[in-house]
Amino acid sequence: MASRAKATILDIAREAGVSKSTVSLVLQGSGLIRPETAVKVRKAIEDVGYVYNRGAANLRKAHSNVIGMVINDLTNPFFAELAVGMERVFQAAGIVPFIANTAENPVRQEEVLKSLMEQGVAGLIVSPARGTTPGAFRRIEAAGVPVVFAMRRLPESRIPAIAPDNHRGAYLATQHLIGKGHRRLAFFGGSSDLVVYHDRLGGFLEACEALGISAADRTIVEGETSRRGGMACLETALAAPEPPTAALCFNDAVAFGAMLALRKRGLEAGADFAVVGFDDVAEAEHYMPALTSVAVDSAGLGERAAHVMLKMIQSRTTRAEDHIGAVSLAVRESCGPDRNARGAGMGDAA
Repeated sequence: MASRAKATILDIAREAGVSKSTVSLVLQGSGLIRPETAVKVRKAIEDVGYVYNRGAANLRKAHSNVIGMVINDLTNPFFAELAVGMERVFQAAGIVPFIANTAENPVRQEEVLKSLMEQGVAGLIVSPARGTTPGAFRRIEAAGVPVVFAMRRLPESRIPAIAPDNHRGAYLATQHLIGKGHRRLAFFGGSSDLVVYHDRLGGFLEACEALGISAADRTIVEGETSRRGGMACLETALAAPEPPTAALCFNDAVAFGAMLALRKRGLEAGADFAVVGFDDVAEAEHYMPALTSVAVDSAGLGERAAHVMLKMIQSRTTRAEDHIGAVSLAVRESCGPDRNARGAGMGDAA
């Protein structure tokens, strides 16, 4: 029988007739182990006189445990590309991440986070669902588990965030539309409960103000951040007495929806109405017509989030600096040629 001072997990595994990984899961309190197996392992722990060294376990955890990737909407290609970037880094580090889609549901998000915490997760990268409150992560922070926000920040939260320069991206896109000669502009999609919405809308409004677009010539239409949302935004905007001739969309999904709604009216983005997206997902380049979009390097942001998380785990800290990624405008066909500032608007064509 091994002495108390020298007993190891291997001793327990031999005594209980199970694998080392099974013993580790029991020590971590995992719910993945059958109750009868857990009882057998706990008896073996007593028999061999094993003392659980939590400090050593935490050190091992820093190199081997699960990292949760909790994404708000994996049906949006942008977030799928973001997740691929994260996974690439974790795979190179020998870590297999656990990925969950919350479908913009804060209740589902809470369930996922609770489950991951129960499994002894080493860290969490989260793109918070709409309606998430800052208090949703207090228990996780109190437990000392590192958390990184990807793309979305929460107001009054100290959790580090990895995001593009949303304000500058929106400014560049709006400047481009005004440079094309558009004087009645719209902002499509998103809602005021998202910090990122205020960042992007703020860039749009600042560019309008700086470049002489009056408040009366700005149309802001909140909506779902999806293709369906983009279709609804376009229909709402065109119903106005003096509709806009161009729109900056909250993201590419909204832009694709707006372009589809134009097509259903027998119109085309670029020729009849200018559309700019945000995120520059892979599909944007190949869409018909190709979508002008704010490029944010989604996979690169995912990689950065993963690197920050690994560093936090290895340093045993829950603190890190925010990272604001560079943006640029990928100009394609969806804004069409330059137009006369006094030319016919969308309302005249429709």
